[in-house]
Amino acid sequence: MHLKKIPAALLPLLFACPAIAQQSPQLTQQLGECAQQTDTTLRLACFDRMAAANGATAAAPAVAPTTAPAVASMTPGQQPTAFPAKAQPDPAASVDPLVEAAAEYTMAGHWELDDKHRRGIFVFRPHNPNYLIAARSYRPNNAPYEPFRAADFTGDLSHSELQFQLGFKMKAVETAFELPVDVWFGYTQNSFWQAGNREASSPFRETNYQPEVMVVTPLNFSVLGANLKFLNLGLTHQSNGQSASLSRSWNRVYAQVGLERGRFAMTAKVWKRINESFEDDNNPDIIDYMGRGELAGTYRIDGHEFSAQLRHNFHTSKSSTQLGWAFPVAGPLKGYVHWFSGYGQSLIDYNYFQRTIGAGVVVQY
Repeated sequence: MHLKKIPAALLPLLFACPAIAQQSPQLTQQLGECAQQTDTTLRLACFDRMAAANGATAAAPAVAPTTAPAVASMTPGQQPTAFPAKAQPDPAASVDPLVEAAAEYTMAGHWELDDKHRRGIFVFRPHNPNYLIAARSYRPNNAPYEPFRAADFTGDLSHSELQFQLGFKMKAVETAFELPVDVWFGYTQNSFWQAGNREASSPFRETNYQPEVMVVTPLNFSVLGANLKFLNLGLTHQSNGQSASLSRSWNRVYAQVGLERGRFAMTAKVWKRINESFEDDNNPDIIDYMGRGELAGTYRIDGHEFSAQLRHNFHTSKSSTQLGWAFPVAGPLKGYVHWFSGYGQSLIDYNYFQRTIGAGVVVQY
């Protein structure tokens, strides 16, 4: 037989025929007669007549689909295989929010403003920066500790200290009342450690604790060429956990909006202090120094982050300026240079002018 000349379309018939031939010897004889035909046209016509007579054409479609995909999926140079090709990753699939946030900050990722970035409730997320710096102050404020000098605190404060900040937030409610509104809980802690001041027993001269509850909703419209991204309504408490003359605390309600334009991001916040009774208020003039709002902005380029935070009270002319520069070191760890000038770097110094410069690291996650 000249099998090389049999068209591929008749191969299913040939595979099916042995099974049929076992049931009918007459079919075996017919197959032999058709195969002996030397003329191609006559041989094909013989097979067609036999298929029509015995119903084999009805069986051919059931065999063909199992062989056709395997042939179609083969590329030049590829060996035939009985196993299906492995599915390839879809390049259009969304990137994990953590990876995207590490590559480039966006307010949508930071506040989970759309479905792409949502990670559910009770998941730790970044809030205020987490850093550790070695800082040097221009003029330490010894006055608050004078009453305790004889008992616990001997010697003056050192100009040098370690300062660190820890901050996180987590979502407590997502899409509250089926509206695009999320409820967040946040926490920030600032500590000022006189680590090298052995004469004073290396004390933590001040630690500020700031829990807050935030209600955040996405916004999406243009303002002066920038994109207004979110509105945050919050309630925050800040205190230093001290008693007697060292105690400092205040409560505020605030409104904050965020804007983005390319590599630049900015937030604007205004607040209203919740008044306390005169007997319980240990810093009644704190607004005179801390003001009623702040502006914060960040510019990011090639892994570098340049940040600024400004506060000013137009009635008392008291203000503060904080500048920062974070630069790549290794993975989520970045070098950090920090500069502060003005009032309110810490609660114990809310009414004391301070100028500080420091360097260390900031950790992003």
